[in-house]
Amino acid sequence: MKISAVDLFCGIGGLTYGLSQAGIEVVAGIDFDESCKFAYEQNNHGKFLHRSICEVGGEEVNNLFGDANIKILVGCAPCQPFSAHQKNKKDRSLHKDWGLLYDFLRLIKETSPQIVSMENVPELKKEKVFADFVDDLKAQGYSVNFKIHDASDYGVAQRRKRLLLLASKFGNIDFLESKFKKVTVRDMIYKIDKIVAGAVDNKKDRLHISPTLTDINIQRIKQSKPGGSWHDWDEAILPNCYKKATGQSYKSVYGRMSWDDVAPTLTTQFINYGTGRFGHPEQDRAISLREGALLQSFPMGYKFIDKNEKICMRKIAKQIGNAVPPKLGEHIGKSILKHLEGYING
Repeated sequence: MKISAVDLFCGIGGLTYGLSQAGIEVVAGIDFDESCKFAYEQNNHGKFLHRSICEVGGEEVNNLFGDANIKILVGCAPCQPFSAHQKNKKDRSLHKDWGLLYDFLRLIKETSPQIVSMENVPELKKEKVFADFVDDLKAQGYSVNFKIHDASDYGVAQRRKRLLLLASKFGNIDFLESKFKKVTVRDMIYKIDKIVAGAVDNKKDRLHISPTLTDINIQRIKQSKPGGSWHDWDEAILPNCYKKATGQSYKSVYGRMSWDDVAPTLTTQFINYGTGRFGHPEQDRAISLREGALLQSFPMGYKFIDKNEKICMRKIAKQIGNAVPPKLGEHIGKSILKHLEGYING
C-alpha cells in the first residue's frame, strides 16, 4: 500500500523531515517563501513548489499524490494571526494570513485525503476559524482529534506548546503517548565550539554565528544568570522602561538559558539577546543560528544555505523559528502510521 503526503506551508521542511524520519514519504512541499526552497530540497526527497496556497487547486495537489493508496495532507499555516504576540488582538481577522486555514480546508475538500494533520499555536483553538475547520472536517466524514502538546515531551529541547490536529476517514485517530526523556539545552549544544558575540566559526560551521552585542548589552549579559532575568542586573544598566512600574512584568527578556532545562520557545528573533531568554548559558552572547536549529531538533547536518551564498542571519533565524520541530513532526508521523497499521491490519 503506497502512502504519500503533501506538506502545505512547508517552509524549510521541519515537518516534512520529521514525517520522513517516521517512515512517511512526503512527495512535495508548497510554500510562498521561495527562500525556503534550498533547505527544503537539500534535506528532503520531495520537490518544493513556490506557490501561494490561495492559488493552488485540488487537481494540482492530487497530481502530486499520484497513484498513492493513502493520501495525507499536512500543514502548519502561518501562526502570526493567532499568536499571543499579535499586536492587533482585537481584530485578528484583519491579518493578511487569517484566511489561509480556509484555503487549507478548501484543498481538503478538493483532494479528499484519508488523513489530515494540522499544527499551529494554542491560541488558534479559541478562534472561529478553527471551529469552522473542525466542523467542516466532521461534516466531510472525518474523525477529528486535537490536543495541545508541548514539543519538549517528544525529544525537542525546547518548551514549545502547539495545537496538533489529526483527522481520519478510517475512524478514531489518536496521538501516541510520549516515551521520551526530557532533552536539555546541555544535551544539544554543550559541545559546540565557543565563539564570542559577532563571531562565526568559519573553519567548522559557518552557521555557528552569533550577532554582535552593543557595549551595554555585553554588560547586561555578563550580569545575567541562567534562568534569571534583568532583575539580576545593577540598576545602572537597566533600560529606562524597566525602571518604571509598567515595565516590571516584562521578565521573559534579556535572559540566559539554563544548561539542565529545556530552552524557551524559539521565536523568529532568537538570535537577538533582548527579545527573549536567548542568551547562551555561559558565553556572553545570544545563541547562534546552528544552536537554534539544534534546539529546534534539526540534525547537525541540516543544510540551510548554499555554500556560496552570503549568510543573512535574520532570514535564516526566521526560517528556523517558524519551522515545525522535526522531532514533533516525527511524533505526528508515527501517530499516523500507528493508526493506519490498525486500519490495514484490522
